[in-house]
Formats: sequence, structure tokens, C-alpha cells
Amino acid sequence: MIKPLLLLLATGFANLLFAQDITGDWHGQLDIQGMKLRLVLHIQQEGDGLKATLDSPDQGAFGLPAGEIKYAAPVLTFAMPNLGVTYKGEWQAASESFAGTFTQGSQGIPLTLGRKVLEAEKSERPQEPKPPFPYRAEDLTFANEKAGGIKLAGTLTLPEGKGPWPAAILISGSGPQNRDEALLGHKPFLVIADYLTRKGIAVLRFDDRGVGASEGDFQAATSADFATDVAAAVKFLRQRPDIRPAQVGLIGHSEGGLVAPMVAAKLPEVAFAVLLAGPGVNGEKVILHQSKLIDAVGEKPESVIQEQLALSKGVFKILRKKADSAQAEQAIRAYLQREIPKLSAAARTDFEPLDQAIDQQIKQLNTPWMRFFLTHEPAPLFSKVRCPLLILNGEKDLQVDPAQNIPPIEKALKKAKHPDYTIQVLPKLNHLFQHTETGNPSEYAKIAETFSPEALGLMTEWIGQRCK
Repeated sequence: MIKPLLLLLATGFANLLFAQDITGDWHGQLDIQGMKLRLVLHIQQEGDGLKATLDSPDQGAFGLPAGEIKYAAPVLTFAMPNLGVTYKGEWQAASESFAGTFTQGSQGIPLTLGRKVLEAEKSERPQEPKPPFPYRAEDLTFANEKAGGIKLAGTLTLPEGKGPWPAAILISGSGPQNRDEALLGHKPFLVIADYLTRKGIAVLRFDDRGVGASEGDFQAATSADFATDVAAAVKFLRQRPDIRPAQVGLIGHSEGGLVAPMVAAKLPEVAFAVLLAGPGVNGEKVILHQSKLIDAVGEKPESVIQEQLALSKGVFKILRKKADSAQAEQAIRAYLQREIPKLSAAARTDFEPLDQAIDQQIKQLNTPWMRFFLTHEPAPLFSKVRCPLLILNGEKDLQVDPAQNIPPIEKALKKAKHPDYTIQVLPKLNHLFQHTETGNPSEYAKIAETFSPEALGLMTEWIGQRCK
């Protein structure tokens, strides 16, 4: 749940020539704590201005709108306010590329954009399935009528044979995700779908709205909106003759583990729900706690951690009180301009240069999704969920710490006298359900394992017992 992420021309004549040919594809690569992430910027002419989208292939994110792009030779800039991203680069005639800084939040990372296509680094992913497959795969679309009829695109894998089959719908974590939930060189939803389908369970995985082949606006959506997409998927599968309508369930990871109970609480026809690292407290508590844990494992001094946590609490307080986005922006800006200079020198380094850091914090936090996430309380929903529940968490999860999130869920289930729930914390697994010693998110890309075989087996056996 985290979003880890940021000369002059030789002659004026050459400058003029280049300014006429900035459209097309520009390729670059971010180096983030040893992780290599490719980016592709697609630029098109639109009237007198420019339009652009950004791909992050290694994270499975494509077509993200770069809403504010400008080229005033020799400087190229673009911004993605909802993701807190900016880029500023200057043209380098010798290398025919832009050299600059990609910034997300307060983190600036060197990024060079050139015309040369960059290939993905070869990484060992032994669990990623390779054809031929002993099952059928069907690419399809279904409509969400509650969202204006937008069409969501996905892949349904079906066991060989007549059927009908029990089915699971995969629900992705935070951020724009494709149907494989591809991130950092891993495709966990592809691995899960392959495993379950080989065991006789059909699986539907789909691109988030506004991502890949799915329609809709991702940036304007909240978790509640994503829940309507999942509800549309449930309705769609229950109408198929090759699916058992009484055995359609949900598997949600991270934010998907927040969305799944929202859907199950409203739809009694949901047959089961598996929550993989789903939060049990509001987003403000999750973010503050995960920041503390991740900074600690990264050996940031405790005094600096506490200073920055206090600053974040102040921003969240404003977001809770100011429902109007414009008023919230004004209040947050004034607060940060006043409080950041009071921090110690060590704590201030994450907020330099000051004005740019404040702009990025506002763009990243003052969004519909963040407002909903900060205040939504997941635990009370569990009193309304009656379908069988499997709740799995990794012992080393620093993003959704089981010690923080499981107790309120379990308390709600006990109070509601839920008839069938199972909770397990799996040893040495991180937020992605990879085996690890530390749980540090910086290790995700370096670990060869995509998803714990133990978790796969446990999940499959549990679903099978409830879908006989």
C-alpha cells in the first residue's frame, strides 16, 4: 500500500528543430534502492499544446495521464498531481536525451529520457507460469452499470472439462494495477490464478478502471467505487453457465482486502472471501504505523521518525476537518510552510526544496481516494459479512502489520458471532506474501519468490472445502 517511488542545445537552430519533434515515445529507468523501474513517456500533439501518458511496465501500469506537460526548450516538464509526481529535464544534445529529476512526494530520483527502448532486466521468477496451460483462458469485458456502464477488461481462467466451476474474483491492492497485479517484476495475480485454476477453481482477474484495457477514471475513484466494479464482476460471473452461481467468491490483496468485505457486506450471494493483508483500522493509522516500521527497518533515527510522524498527523487532521479540497489545500500549505522549518536538519532533508516538497505532498494527499482511505473504518463492516472468511497476513508485513490490523477484525467477528472464519499469521512472509527476514519493501523486487506456496496451498484447500 505503498507507492514506493523521481545542456542547453548547441545552437538555437538545433533547438528549434528539436522543438518540432518532441512527440513520440521517451524511455527511461528509475533506480530506487537497487530496484530498476522502466518508464515510458508517450507524447502527442493536441492543438497548440501537448498531451502525454506514462507507462511503468515493471509495475504493470499503463496509460497513466501526465496531465500537465510543457516543453519550453530546452526544458521538458510534466506533472501527475494525483500521484504526487513531477519531472523536470533539460535537453542534452550529445546524448539526444533529457536529463533531469523524477520526483514523487519529497523523493527526487535522477531520470534520463531518451528514444532508445529499454529492455526489462532479466530476473528469476520461478513461479511465473509458462504455456502450454492445462486450462482455458478467456479475455472478456463486463459492464459496471453503477459507474455509467464503463467496461472492465479481464481474463477468466477455467479448468478443463464441462463444469460448472466455483470461481474466485481477484481484487488488487492500492494504486493503478493491471489484471496480474504486476509490480516490481512480479505478477502475483497471474501466479494465484494459475494455481487455483489447476486445482479446479475458475478465476477472474481484471484491470482496474482506467488501467490497461478497462474504461473509467482511476484517479477520481475511491475504494467504494472499486467495490462497485467488483460487485459488477460478481453479477457477471453468476450469469455464466460454466460458473456455479452459488459458489462465486472474492480474494482481495491489501486494499483489495478492504474492498472485499465492502462487497460481501452488501451482496449476500458472495460465497466466500479471502483477505490477504487486508487492513482492520482506518487508513490514517495504517499509514502512520507503516511509515514508522519501514523507517525503523531502514535505520532512520527514532527522533527523525517521530518528528515526521507528528508532521503527518497535522496534515491528516486538516484533511479530516476540511471537506472542501480547495480549503484543505490552503490550510495544508500554510501548515507545512510553518512547521517544516521547525524540524531538525535531519528531518528536513526529506522536504527539500521546500516549495516543491509542499506541492507534492498536497497533490499526493488531497485526493478523493486518500480522503476516503484515511477515514474509512473497516472493522464495523465485518459484523455484516456472513460468508465464510479466510484472513491471512504475513508475520513480516510492515505495510499492513498484523499486530495492528487483525485484533479489530477478530473482535468484530467474535462480537457478531460469525459462523465461519479462519485467521492465520504466516511466519516470515511480507506484504506480498514472499518469504523474507526483514519485510522491508525495498526487498520486494530482489526476492525471486512471487507468492508463498504455503499461502497458495492453504487458500486453495480452504476454498475447496467450502465449495464442494
